[in-house]
Amino acid sequence: MLMVKHMKRIKEEFIEFKLLLRSIPSLVTVLFVTSIIAMNLLANKSIDLNTPYLALDGGIIVSWITFLTMDIITKHFGPKAASEVSLLALLVSLFFSLIFFLVSLIPGTWSQSYLDGSQNIINEAIDNTFQGTWYVILGSGIAFIISALVNNFTNYGLGLLFKKKPNSLLAFITRTYLSTMLGQFVDNLVFALLVSYFFFGWTILQCVTCALTGMAVELICEIIFSFFGYKITQKWQKEEVGKEYFAYKLERKTH
Repeated sequence: MLMVKHMKRIKEEFIEFKLLLRSIPSLVTVLFVTSIIAMNLLANKSIDLNTPYLALDGGIIVSWITFLTMDIITKHFGPKAASEVSLLALLVSLFFSLIFFLVSLIPGTWSQSYLDGSQNIINEAIDNTFQGTWYVILGSGIAFIISALVNNFTNYGLGLLFKKKPNSLLAFITRTYLSTMLGQFVDNLVFALLVSYFFFGWTILQCVTCALTGMAVELICEIIFSFFGYKITQKWQKEEVGKEYFAYKLERKTH
């Protein structure tokens, strides 16, 4: 009896998840997934800040897209939905990491390596970049999942403070700014401690300042682009995006 109950719940969760994927506009999902794939690649490059106290990697250039899309999904569909999509996006990213790795093993020459006397060195370097390393991929995955949960549930919790005007611009930017700051700090710090500290030789100070600097850069990007995120959530609400998904969730609650 208990097994049947669990199987029924798993089936219902799967149906709910399929409805969620069908409900989220495809452009948002595409931006979300591709930004995570791009972060994994760009994280291979450290940004030179000409100081021993600060450190950043190239992933910060696109990470604001990841957190802004997560905030949009959380605002409209809730933290559970955003976390489920985050897990799916991570799995897709890992799948493409495997594809990149397999391509790097195929004999051949990258177009950028045609330089007299340096073909083999450059070609091998590019292969290694696309191969990635197990610790970068693992560290990035762990950091992203932890930060996604922190971001999504912080965003949702902050939204509860605006019961009178939950859909106001003030409510949206408060939720977005604070949750993204915390989520980005956690993402950068966990990745830095798991990967950069042990494998890249960063100091603890650099790990912390990287997290703080990344948080500051992320906040600036959120300030610039969050208004577009707010307008998207307003549009989704007006057009009743996800109507079928919400109806199914309500049906599950009432049974």
